[in-house]
Amino acid sequence: MEKRKAPVFTLSIVAIIVGVALYKQFDFKTLQFQKPALAAVYGITFLFAVYVLIRNWGKK
Repeated sequence: MEKRKAPVFTLSIVAIIVGVALYKQFDFKTLQFQKPALAAVYGITFLFAVYVLIRNWGKK
């Protein structure tokens, strides 16, 4: 049971940090990202972290 808590906690922290960084990269006036390549990497990482979190939450 203890082994399951560490990845969930780590991925939740990663999702929060990357989500905030992705939000800060977005320019709402022009509806574009400041650095599109970096935003793509952030987006993939964010989606992966959220996917794993939802998959683990669904197993409970």
